[in-house]
Amino acid sequence: MVAGLLLGRLLPGLGGALSAVEVEGVSLPIAIGLLVMMYPVLAKVRYDRLDTVTGDRRLLVASLVLNWVIGPALMFTLAWLFLPDLPEYRTGLIIVGLARCIAMVIIWNDLACGDREAAAVLVALNSVFQVIAFAALGWFYLTVLPGWLGLPVTDLDVSPWQIAGSVLVFLGIPLAAGFLSRVIGERRFGREAYEQRFLPAIGPWALYGLLFTIVILFALQGEQITSRPLDVARIALPLLVYFVLMWGGGYILGRALRLTYERTTTLAFTAAGNNFELAIAVAIATFGATSGQALAGVVGPLIEVPVLVALVYAALHLRTTHPQELR
Repeated sequence: MVAGLLLGRLLPGLGGALSAVEVEGVSLPIAIGLLVMMYPVLAKVRYDRLDTVTGDRRLLVASLVLNWVIGPALMFTLAWLFLPDLPEYRTGLIIVGLARCIAMVIIWNDLACGDREAAAVLVALNSVFQVIAFAALGWFYLTVLPGWLGLPVTDLDVSPWQIAGSVLVFLGIPLAAGFLSRVIGERRFGREAYEQRFLPAIGPWALYGLLFTIVILFALQGEQITSRPLDVARIALPLLVYFVLMWGGGYILGRALRLTYERTTTLAFTAAGNNFELAIAVAIATFGATSGQALAGVVGPLIEVPVLVALVYAALHLRTTHPQELR
């Protein structure tokens, strides 16, 4: 993050160069980094075990409620509480709350030793709902609900095809590659050789992809972030509260449902993470690259990355200190 911010600040033309080639409104280097990051983790998933996840209705229903009922409502509330006088930033935060995570949550879950199969299912489920519900929820939280409450309203012009394209690029491609690697690798070499030789060889690329993506992301927006520190601080506070509350709520709900540590961790991280790639793309397409809405989307990962890294350590600490309770 620091390296990216410095690059963006010291090389003002870097952002324009990196943005010259885009995929669904997102810089191609970021898209490549995300694909490299996600592929090794999705290649580790044992797809023949997915039925054990899809049969767990507690997990699926809990994830849907957290992601599509509680998450957007919480972000709407925090945006109005913390930014009542800044409509552009407020709208940007609400858009972030509507964009449920389908990419980077894969790596947070893996680092925290969550359930890979459950993460794959929940991310796919969120992807389907994202295509179906994003535009409708945007209309509800930016136009309908504020109108009911006597608050200023905002229009959000976003195409379902744009959202579907984002899902295809950032989930469909690495998911297909991971699935084919698992199927072809096991048929040709056997499961033992696939998991003991191939997976350790590609595993480090997940972290390489993560680090590359973070550097490029902040290099793209480094000048904008560093030139408006007070605005960034105001946007950061509700985001910090949001990530902590969503993760904590996911953990509490998982414990209440008596889920295992692995599935509780997956539930918490899929609830706390957001699809900042989509949020930024929608904000830029609707309001412009220099808009306050776009800045709010950019500040999302600025806060999400360090907070979720810290929550990875919190999850591992819980696993160590309370192993019996989390079984």
